[in-house]
Amino acid sequence: MAATSGTDEPVSEELVSVAHALSLPAESYGNDPDIEMAWAMRAMQHAEVYYKLISSVDPQFLKLTKVDDQIYSEFRKNFETLRIDVLDPEELKSESAKEKWRPFCLKFNGIVEDFNYGTLLRLDCSQGYTEENTIFAPRIQFFAIEIARNREGYNKAVYISVQDKEGEKGVNNGGEKIADSGEEENTKNGGEKGADSGEEKEEGINREDKTDKGGKGKEADKEINKSGEKAM
Repeated sequence: MAATSGTDEPVSEELVSVAHALSLPAESYGNDPDIEMAWAMRAMQHAEVYYKLISSVDPQFLKLTKVDDQIYSEFRKNFETLRIDVLDPEELKSESAKEKWRPFCLKFNGIVEDFNYGTLLRLDCSQGYTEENTIFAPRIQFFAIEIARNREGYNKAVYISVQDKEGEKGVNNGGEKIADSGEEENTKNGGEKGADSGEEKEEGINREDKTDKGGKGKEADKEINKSGEKAM
């Protein structure tokens, strides 16, 4: 029997299997390419949501977990001098770095949900999630570094950059609207002047027509009077 979602739409067995696989720790699935693809897609979706978040809200006010204070405190206690604005992959992936990170990560097992899920992490926090600027990291490592970047003001560069672009776009759109409004006004005024000019011409023609008719009428009256006088 197919599983159902909250909207009572059928969910395929394949999706149920993928969802189950994603709920397992990373070490449970080995190198299965299908599962690795599912993990990559989930990590990419997480990255997109996070980047939109730090682009639309001042990162210093963000709270990523219920235990941000604990994560930040433990992180800076263990990695006091680690540079986080531009990460060196060796500080995360080398054997000596892994030995130092492992006990830190395990402290949050059972505290942070899915603490060891694969997550995309930016190397240069002023840039987006490009292939060259991205590495995989455990979720707790992502939280530790991003919470520190937010609190220490490094992620604000992304927020300011995006807001500035939005502001420029708004100004340009406003200029276009004003220009369009001016063109509409000119077109409207031109139409009104054209109509007024047409009315004036028509009125002039009517006046000339009346004048001609009046003049010809008087001349005809004179001729009739002359003919009458001669007849008499």
